[in-house]
Amino acid sequence: MATTSEQQAAPRARYRKIEVRMWGDEKFRALSPLQPSAQALWVFLLTGPHTGPIPGLFRAGRAALAEELDWPVEAFDEAFREVFREGMAKADWKAKVVWIPNALKCNKPESPNVVKSWASEWSQIPECALKREAFESLKANTCALSEAFGKAFAEAFGMASGKASGKACGNQEQEQEQEQEQDNSGDPAGSPAGSKTASLQKPACPHSEIVELYHEILPMCPSIRDWTKARQTNLRARWNEEAKRQNLDYWQRFFTYIAESDFLTGRSKTQEGRKPFVASLDWIVKPENFTKIREGRYHHEDASA
Repeated sequence: MATTSEQQAAPRARYRKIEVRMWGDEKFRALSPLQPSAQALWVFLLTGPHTGPIPGLFRAGRAALAEELDWPVEAFDEAFREVFREGMAKADWKAKVVWIPNALKCNKPESPNVVKSWASEWSQIPECALKREAFESLKANTCALSEAFGKAFAEAFGMASGKASGKACGNQEQEQEQEQEQDNSGDPAGSPAGSKTASLQKPACPHSEIVELYHEILPMCPSIRDWTKARQTNLRARWNEEAKRQNLDYWQRFFTYIAESDFLTGRSKTQEGRKPFVASLDWIVKPENFTKIREGRYHHEDASA
């Protein structure tokens, strides 16, 4: 337990409350509007009318957010790329889910009852990989506050998911050990260990789940609107080429590896008047491009298509 002197020495964070309804206030809207920028977007993501009771997690589409700010969608995308690049926010635009990982640390619930109130909002968030990531983060950070908060979280999300509530703050280390039994050697994306994928019958390619991961990890890349037969064929071929690829963990690491490339995500400097290249999923899964990515061809500044 910290002593009085230690408590006095610890720096105290300062917070200011902002009413969500400010964004709809007539006088506020009459002021000069926010110009497109990453800083303006960050303030809006934290305090805008789209926010709900769960800190940092809400349902919203990029076009709707851009319209609320009265920004062109292209300007919104550019600002969001900056925020994403700094690790401050993530989005699955297909599912219309936005997640601000550190929001709860800056906006802690005032009581366990507040945590319980999250349950009703949770069911309104579309199911996707990003929502599952948010759940694990919320669970860890809420349970770390106190036993009472952990119990409230267990009750709230047990009721929301229909699962046994007492397991919400279980032994995470043991769970992670079971999930992470894999060999990360080989190409940059790693290769999941594979007694299951070594069977004679190959598992079917989970197109929707891979597209979902693409949208979650690479929100700065073009969204998939129509997953055509030709695109399906290329993805299925990449999935079937090696047993180690027949696992969603592989594709998660592969897309994360792509996110580290300035060239593939539109962050490379270009000649004046020329738009930066941004890789789409259909481009990524073409045989030659897929091979070049695995070889690390696009992970240096002078990479070119």
